[in-house]
Formats: sequence, C-alpha cells, structure tokens
Amino acid sequence: MFKFNIIKSLTLVMALILGGAMITPTGVEAKNKFIFANSSPYDTMDPHALYDVGRVAYRINLYDGLLRWLDNPPKLSPWLADSYDISDDGISYTFHLNKNATFHDGSPVEAKDVVYSMDRIIALKKGAASLFLGSVESGTTKALDTHTVQFNLVQPSSIFLATVPAVHVLNSDLVKSHEVDGDWGATWLSKNEAGSGSFELDRYDPAIGFSAKRYANHFKGWGDKYLDEIEFRTVVEINSRVLGLMNGDFHGTDGYLPQDQVKRLDASDNVNVQVEESMRIFYVILNHNREIMQDINFRKALSYAFDYDSFINDILSGSVARNPAPMPNNIWGNPTEEKGYTYDMDKAREYLAKVKKPIPEFVLGALAGYGQTGQAAALFQNSLNKLGLKTRIVEEPWSVVSKKMRDEQQMYDTLFIWKSTYYADPNNWIGELYACDQIGARNNSWYCNEEVDKLLMEARVEPDQAKRAANYKKAAKLVMDDAGGIFVYNTVWFGPYNKDVKGVRFSPIGNAQEMRWVYFD
Repeated sequence: MFKFNIIKSLTLVMALILGGAMITPTGVEAKNKFIFANSSPYDTMDPHALYDVGRVAYRINLYDGLLRWLDNPPKLSPWLADSYDISDDGISYTFHLNKNATFHDGSPVEAKDVVYSMDRIIALKKGAASLFLGSVESGTTKALDTHTVQFNLVQPSSIFLATVPAVHVLNSDLVKSHEVDGDWGATWLSKNEAGSGSFELDRYDPAIGFSAKRYANHFKGWGDKYLDEIEFRTVVEINSRVLGLMNGDFHGTDGYLPQDQVKRLDASDNVNVQVEESMRIFYVILNHNREIMQDINFRKALSYAFDYDSFINDILSGSVARNPAPMPNNIWGNPTEEKGYTYDMDKAREYLAKVKKPIPEFVLGALAGYGQTGQAAALFQNSLNKLGLKTRIVEEPWSVVSKKMRDEQQMYDTLFIWKSTYYADPNNWIGELYACDQIGARNNSWYCNEEVDKLLMEARVEPDQAKRAANYKKAAKLVMDDAGGIFVYNTVWFGPYNKDVKGVRFSPIGNAQEMRWVYFD
C-alpha cells in the first residue's frame, strides 16, 4: 500500500483571508452581504440532484467534500479528508476525516455520513451519479471507524480520485429524519440543506434564488476578512445583470458574457474584470439520434459551414483561442497537432451533395441568458441558409435545456453549449461526451463509436498517464475525423465584480463562485 499525506497546515493557508464572527440573526441585515446575479435559476437545493456549473454555488458554499479542486490550473486539495491511502491493486481508497469538522447543527462529520452520501448519489442516479455508476456499487462504501471511510471500487479507476470532490457530504441523521417512502430525503432536501459548508442556508425561493449566512464554526477556520451573508439571485437577462452590476445592485455576475458586455463592464468605474484562462470548451452538440445526423457527409457539411474565424475574431474580438478538439487546449492528452475543420462553404456544398436523404428543418438550440450561444446560432444559421437548409433557433434557459439534453426525443438537433470543468482530467471532456455508456447522462449527442469507446474505456483503468494521454489523443482524432461534434474554441473567464470586492479565487471547477475567500475592501 502506498500513502498520500495531505499537509494539515495547507488548510490554514487556504483559509487565511477570511474572518470570523457570530452569524447575524435572521431578520437583521448582515454587515457584509454579497449579491451575485446568476444566469440560471436554482430549482433545487439538493446537492445530489444536479451537477452543473451554472448552479454550482449552493453545492460548494453550503457543502463540503473529502477533497476540493482549487485555483487555476486546478489542484486537488485537502478538505474534509486530511489524508488518504490507495491499495496496491487500485481498488480501495481509504480517507481519514478531519476530526474537527461539524455540520451546521453542530453534530460531527463522520464516516457514516460519507457512506450515506455516496450510497444516496448512486441510488438517486442524478447529478454526479454518472461519475460513479459502474465503478462504485451501493453498499460497498464502508465506515472503518468514526473518522475513516473506505471506497471499494468494482475495478481500478484512473479518474476516481479526481471525482471525489463531487461527493458532497450530507448530515445523514438529519436527512434520514426527513425521508418519506424511501425517497432519501429528496423532497425535504430540495428546499432545505444538511451540509457542513462555509455558509448555511437562510432563505430559498426557486423563483428568486437563495441566501446563506456564514457558518462561524467551519472547521477550516476564518481570518480577519469575510462575508457575513451571500445571496445568489436569478437574473436570466444579460443586460439586467450587467446594468445591475454597474449600478451597484449586484457585486458579481457570470464570467462568461458576450464580449461587448465584457468591454462595457471593463469601462465602468464601479467594476473590475478579472481575466483567467479557462478549461471550458465551446462546441456544438450534434444529435446523432436524428436520422439525418447519422450521415457523416451531413455532419461534415455542417462542420465546414461554421465560420470559426468570424465568430472568434469579429464577434468575440479575438478574446479566445481556436480549439478544434473535444477537450481544452490546456489539458494533457489534447491532440494539439490536429487542425480540425475550417470555414469552407465549397467543401460544405461538396459534402452536402453526397447526402441522399431529404433534409428536414432542424433546430439550432441556444441558452437564454448566455449571449454567445445565440450569437453563434445566428451566425451558423446564416451559413446554413446559404446552403439552402431550413433551420430555426430555439433559445431556452439552462433549467429547460439541461432536462431536454437527457431526453432523446426532446433533445435539439444541434445545441451550442459549453462543456464545463468538473474535474481536471481528459475524461471530463472526451470521456464523458463520447463514451457509449454516458449516453443520456453526459453524452448528450447519442454518439457511439466502438473504436473510440475502446480507447476511452482503456484510459479509464490505465494508471500510467502517458499511456492514457496517447489513448485520448487517438480517440479525439477519431471523433474529429468522424465529425462527432463541432468544436469551436477554448474559453477565457472574464469575471466581473464590484470594485470593492476582493479575494475572488478563480478555479475552472466552480467558476469562482466559492465565497469563503471573498471580502469587501
């Protein structure tokens, strides 16, 4: 057995910027209240029901995991676990919990809570469940003692450790007390919380958002400066978020805005725009479940019909980098030597001429509240019109889009979207987007290629990173040659915050929405 020790002193370094005082009583205005204008509505408070970046704030602020991804590039850092062991055969992962961690009701965080949380994720088959189904079975996670928990995998997994932060730990006794008819407390937890995070839920309204107050007894401790209260308010319309931030109604908003709005905010005396390289990729999902999309000639015609240069250089003012692959430029395993598709209407017509079946009108999906997706859809539609194709653009909020993406009948024919970073491993992108066993979960294109799948499955269990990288490069090239999707660019995060906001700590995993380091100057 080999051992990884996590230096406990790191926990103090990570907490050094924040401070501690008693929680402001309900009904009394907090001394330091931070308001974030969020582009997506919070339709649940259950940390195991959803696993998206647009609504990450309630998970990372109200709940803790064994490990946490921090900073940029993201690194695995200690959190509820002080250390962990991995068995020589790569099957067993044993975590040693911090003995000072407590839930918001004051009860200790124990191994039984981790066991319950993992079993719950698997049972519900929602949110982060797709990360663990097939590798962790219900009943195999064990509490070895009060503060030691062991995960026993079905087979070795090269990505398991990277996904551990997705196991948000619940107060099992509290949730069990609200279980109804074997629902794992889902009804109660959709409107309440049972976490140990830096903030505890104060108010929640699915139509408005949520607010939370600082948990003074958080085991990571606090420093001199902190926020008393945070509020994440749903504001779907882009202009409302931008104007509200400029006017001081909000203190921060989504960092993935249209470039014209970024420039507008950057020119404001009340706003600072923090710029960070992201690992998010912008691409077009092609729905392979549609008969016409199963013709590679049609897919290649579409791939040559998108004006990549105009979108990146004209619409986005050259603020992002072209990325033709199904994973970010800045992750190992990316086939950087591959150039991908270019805008070439002659080639688009050439491939379209090879399509023998009638081409029906098809839908270009885009995200309401995320201007770039609509801009890209309009640009694409213009090219497709020149090819004689009939399309219509449908823009809907993320709460609607995310549900349709898992439904083979409701899924759009194409969808302009980002693939966010949930863990810093190539599997986060190509392994989820194009693995056959992820269809209907993370694979929302219904793409399945046996050769690609074999490479991805081998990479999941291979411990050697160099060998894994080779597999991912081969798989990515095959997907690109197959026109499995349309891959456009690598994002840059432009985080707009009120000029008095300090301590924002960006990570590609979490979008800088973790508030424990934030304070007002």
